[in-house]
Amino acid sequence: MLTLSELSCARGHKPLFAPVNLTLQAGQALHLEGDNGVGKTSLLRIVCGLSPADAGEVRWMGHSTREDPQAFRAALFYLGHALSLKEELSALENLLSDATVAGRPLTPADALTALARMGLRGREHLPLRVMSQGQKRRTALARLWASQAPLWVLDEPFVALDVKAVDALRALMGAHVAQGGMVLFTSHQAVSLCDAAGQPLDVRHHRLEQAA
Repeated sequence: MLTLSELSCARGHKPLFAPVNLTLQAGQALHLEGDNGVGKTSLLRIVCGLSPADAGEVRWMGHSTREDPQAFRAALFYLGHALSLKEELSALENLLSDATVAGRPLTPADALTALARMGLRGREHLPLRVMSQGQKRRTALARLWASQAPLWVLDEPFVALDVKAVDALRALMGAHVAQGGMVLFTSHQAVSLCDAAGQPLDVRHHRLEQAA
């Protein structure tokens, strides 16, 4: 369970958004909404421990994430606007390198399968520097296929994706939730998720409001 209690932050001396209280449990997805500039990215970075909060607390499995930040990071997959890819490496090399750094087992065959599922078949050995922005984002998203983290935090994951890639990502998110995972994500578009049988999953919504 992920719990945000009275979480807030400021830019300069001005509060970005009203205090946030929400809970995300196993088998749930939550779509974080809000106007541009209200602080959605800032909130996700606070949740992941990448930025400090001015007030409030993030709790994971009933404990403050400050108690054991390493354990929380091990349970978390975060994808922000920066894709954290190495331009000189190929898509395949990026996936294998990322898995090695994270200490996750990933065979080349499984990495190739993940890239193919994100529409990168035939481009697996191309260096990232020659790929389009959409192909780079698909490479970053392919890491989700190998992720064992129960909590996914995704900041605008559908940006720069074509229709086929959007459908593949929705299917992946739906499968993760249906298997008891959790997804916290932002998107400017309406997002529906289904399980493997095509049954719709409940996507909760939380609107981030500007501070008074």
